[in-house]
Order: sequence, then structure tokens, then C-alpha cells
Amino acid sequence: MSDSPLSFENFKLNKQLLDAVKEAGFTRPTPIQEKTIPLSLSGHDILGIAQTGTGKTAAYVLPLLMKIKYAQEMHTRALILAPTRELVMQIESAVEIFAKYTDIRFVSLYGGLGPKTQIEKIKQGVDIIIATPGRFLDLYSRGEIYVKSIKTLVMDEADKMMDMGFMPQIRSILEVIPSKRQNLLFSATFSDRVEIISQEFLEFPERIEIALQATPAETVNQTWYATPNLKTKINLLQHLMGNPEVNRVIVFTKSRKNAESVFNFLERNKLGEIRVIHANKGQNTRINAMEDFKAGNVRMLVATDVAARGLDISMVSHVINFDVPLIYEDYVHRIGRTGRAENEGVAITFVNPAEEYHMGRISEIIRMSIPESQIPETVDVPETPRAEQQGYDREIDIQKKKNDPNFKGAFQEKKHKNRTKPQPPKEKRGNKNSKAKRNRNQMKTKGQKNRK
Repeated sequence: MSDSPLSFENFKLNKQLLDAVKEAGFTRPTPIQEKTIPLSLSGHDILGIAQTGTGKTAAYVLPLLMKIKYAQEMHTRALILAPTRELVMQIESAVEIFAKYTDIRFVSLYGGLGPKTQIEKIKQGVDIIIATPGRFLDLYSRGEIYVKSIKTLVMDEADKMMDMGFMPQIRSILEVIPSKRQNLLFSATFSDRVEIISQEFLEFPERIEIALQATPAETVNQTWYATPNLKTKINLLQHLMGNPEVNRVIVFTKSRKNAESVFNFLERNKLGEIRVIHANKGQNTRINAMEDFKAGNVRMLVATDVAARGLDISMVSHVINFDVPLIYEDYVHRIGRTGRAENEGVAITFVNPAEEYHMGRISEIIRMSIPESQIPETVDVPETPRAEQQGYDREIDIQKKKNDPNFKGAFQEKKHKNRTKPQPPKEKRGNKNSKAKRNRNQMKTKGQKNRK
């Protein structure tokens, strides 16, 4: 395409998809969307080299939904493979957003929980399956998935799948699904292993290579706090809101539940006018909340990423990330709400022990080191409850296992140590051995008497 499209309307997408795109706050396509969507709609195989933060998920989800159009029959027509449960859930979230005004059915399949609910959804009829390779093969081998209707296969984060050793499972999947299909492969890097699978997987592909676009505005002053637990986050938030310079702030949370909890806390403490927006709130409620915030009638807006994407508010003094986003490009979207129109802005992130890994990845993606600030002495930092600490430890174990498949986990190591029987003190060992020796001597003497 020689002329850069000004909006998603330049693509041949139907009204249902365009309405969903607009409501999600997407105004202009990113470079990978601009190049991928027309080629995908034309039926080409695609090799996309693009990192997180380039908008690649929408680049393949939108044309896929356009081709499927509506629910039909019982069996899946498209399969999206991803290496981890987290990525499967992220892709599912994107499909849910863009398929909002269609009747297209989709299901996500991943390990870590029983397959009963997943199987029930498949039996009700499904158009798109989003899955990790292991769980997909597991349910296929049980006879729960009919694959002969699959017309499109998408493989996301192929380099990570190769690193995690999924090559045998992927080859098994390629053997059972129809050979006549459209294929799309996306990877952050083009390693030797990715090149090998692309040669097996793709047929005369169009190669699209996009540099990372996730770069925060220079007018945003970024910092983060190491917060050991949830209560410390709450206390620190209350301390920051006591500063009159924090006059118009957006607080981002990772979930609707957290958004409501933060909203209720701030409202109880009467720190100023406050509104909350998330996917469970009605459209009119969200619009009214944003209009009040824009007009300066509301000091604080608590929001989730889906509800707040595309907010165009020019005078936001502070963005506070109460939770670190697990979709790393959302960090750039969040902090981009401040420092707009050449105004100075501040972005503050609260980071618990399990979120430090994600904060490090965000620093890599935006190619800058974010300075850490120390929690003020006036802020109460209570002890972390045992259950909360165990939750962090589990998350950290999962992160370490992803980076090192041989890592057994802190819990397993602790369990192994507990199984090791402690040796008794030397004195006791000596007494025990002496007693055993006396018993042997007595038996020997008794045997000699019997022989006589």
C-alpha cells in the first residue's frame, strides 16, 4: 500500500468490527496493522517479525474475524497457538473486544486448571480456538476437537515457543490439521529455529518486519516504588493523594475487582471527587465519568486498561499504576495519558515482589531504565501476610521456570529439604550403635550356648 491509511475504515472491515475498534479507543492503525491486515484479508501467508508493543495481536485478529464474519456450524475454523497461558488469555481478551458486536464464538485452552469447562464450551460450538500447544493436543487426543474445518492457523511468539521446546507438539498439530489453509507466524526475533519452523509452516509468505514503536513521551517523568504488599500500595496511594500537586490523576489497575477496591478506599477517605470506569460499567456511565474528569470536576479517575484505552485528556498531572500491566505495551498507553500537549507529567508505578520481573521487561521494551524512588518514612509498611507472600513466591517460581526449564521451584526445594531426615546428635548415634552392638553380642553368645 503506497498511501498510509488514516483510519481503520480504509480497510475492508465490516461495521461490527469498526464499531468495536472505535469503542476500544483505536484511532489509527500501527505500521504492522497497516501492512498485515490487507495481506491477511487477501489470503497470503504472513511472516511477521514484530516485538510486543507493535499492535500485532489486532493485526491478525481483525482480518481473522472479518473472514469468519459470523457463527457457523459446530466446528472451529481458526486456531491461534501461543506459548503461555498468560498470552492465550491476552489474545482471548483482544478477540472479545473486537468480536463484541458479532456472534462469533471462541474458547481459550490452556493448562493449570481442569479441562471440563473448556470441553463444554467446545461442545456448544466454537469458531476460534486460542490455545497452548500442549492443551490443544491433549483435548484433540481425547477426541474433543474436530480439526477438519480449520482454514486459518496463527502462531504467535514463535521464538518463545521454540525456546520452550514446543517444536514436537507444533509438528504434531501440523500433521493433523488440514494442509490447505492460511498461515500466519509472528515472532519477536528471526532465530535459526524460527526460520526452520517458518519453512515447514509457511508457503510463499509475505515477510513483514516492524521496529518497536513503544516509546514513552519525553515529557513524562517516570519512577517506581518497591511495595512489598497490597496494604503498602494502599498506604502509599493515600500518601501521594495528600499532595495538592496531584490535582488530576488516573489510577490504573489490572482488574475490575482491583478498580472497585481502590475506588471504595479513596471514596471512604474523602480525598476528592472520584469516578471509576471498567468493562462492567455501562457505556453512558463511562462517558459521563470521562466528561466530568475532562472538565476538571473530578480529581481522580480509577480505570482498567480496556476502559481507558484511547482517552484523550490533555491536563492529567499524574498517572499512577497501582498494578504493573502484564501486557507490556499497555504501560506506554497508560503513561501516555499524562505529559500530553507538551505539558510535563508524572508516571508512578507500584511494584510488588512478583511484579519486579514485569517491570524489568517493560524497561527493556521502552529501552530506558526507570529510576526507583524510596517509600517515604511517614508511610506505614506493614508485614506481608503469609498467604499473600506465598502467592508472590508462586508467581516468582513461574517466572523463573519460564527463563530456566530446569528450575525446580523454591517450593519444591523447600519440600525436598523437609523430606531429608535430620541426623541425630553424635552422642545419640553413639548410644544407639552401642546398644545394637550389645544386642548382637548377646545373640551370638546365646547361639553358642545352644550349639553346646
